[in-house]
Amino acid sequence: MDNLISFLIAAAIIVAFLFFHLRREKKREAATRRAAEKGKLRSDGPQSQHPHINNTYCIGCATCTMVCPEGDVLGMVGGKAMIINGYKCIGHGICADSCPVGAIEMVLASPSVGANLPRLTSEYETNVKNMFIVGELGGLALIKNAVNQGRDTVDTIASRLAANRPVPSPDIADVLIVGAGPAGLTASLRAIEKNLNYITIEESAVGGTVAKYPRQKLVMTSPVEFPLYGRFKKMELPKENLLEFWNKVMKRADFKCRTGEKVENIVKGDDGIFAVQTTKGQHRARYVILALGKTGSPRKLGVPGEELPKVMYRLIEADHYVNKKILIVGHPLLPAGRLFSYQRPQRSAHRRKHEEGQG
Repeated sequence: MDNLISFLIAAAIIVAFLFFHLRREKKREAATRRAAEKGKLRSDGPQSQHPHINNTYCIGCATCTMVCPEGDVLGMVGGKAMIINGYKCIGHGICADSCPVGAIEMVLASPSVGANLPRLTSEYETNVKNMFIVGELGGLALIKNAVNQGRDTVDTIASRLAANRPVPSPDIADVLIVGAGPAGLTASLRAIEKNLNYITIEESAVGGTVAKYPRQKLVMTSPVEFPLYGRFKKMELPKENLLEFWNKVMKRADFKCRTGEKVENIVKGDDGIFAVQTTKGQHRARYVILALGKTGSPRKLGVPGEELPKVMYRLIEADHYVNKKILIVGHPLLPAGRLFSYQRPQRSAHRRKHEEGQG
């Protein structure tokens, strides 16, 4: 009799555990499905490299869904991992590294998205000889990729200069670098290391998009090596640490970066020299590296007051606007829409043609 009672108690505990576990999993899966539907509205999916999950091998351990620094990129549906918010993925690759059965591999964006990407050689050269594209603009996100590409591209340029031995000219730079984000800064440091005559031009401030990230955002999840400074051994590096390093770079006497200068046109002459027209003049260079990123410049409305300090063009710290009266100009599905979860009241305005799918 005692054995029967013990058996029934144990069975009841197991059944109760299974009941609550299954109910919790059901709720989690329902939340994942809702997030997946919202993700479809937000974008066409991943914009660069992202995980591809082979469900034949996926064992449903959910490890990949918990390690991503960007949050709910992956979720569990039907006991299998799937992409639910692909637009958030920037290709850290930690999910693939953490999968115990190797069911995840990192792949590039779909052809429909990739059609908007430039065609580059293995050396990151465009169809215009001696013009290169590095960083996110070339289709690969992540700071470590930008750093590696910036370094490797300058190595390629240095090798070509050594082989061709052009006649030095004080009016012609060896390389002109457009953009002072991760790729541009690394290219600049490598140019210094290789004793090249270089110019770096940045439209706004040194640091690029990283300077506009939220506080403590994780920007690197694997070691990376910077020219002249060696290897950063930390596995995880927040925005503030990286900006601190860049501030150190800016204090170098041999770091030449012209900020507040926007490139307006680039023309390659018959002599093979690039003429780069900016808002402050013209520069000539034998090689050009475009390290522009993909953020670009905000499209302004051309209305009075849009230059006031209370008018923002990027969402940096959403908690700064808690319980504030604000006006969001733009489509409600754009990143500014995230403000809706932080406060009431607010008002959203967007152009009718955008609402009709024409903008």
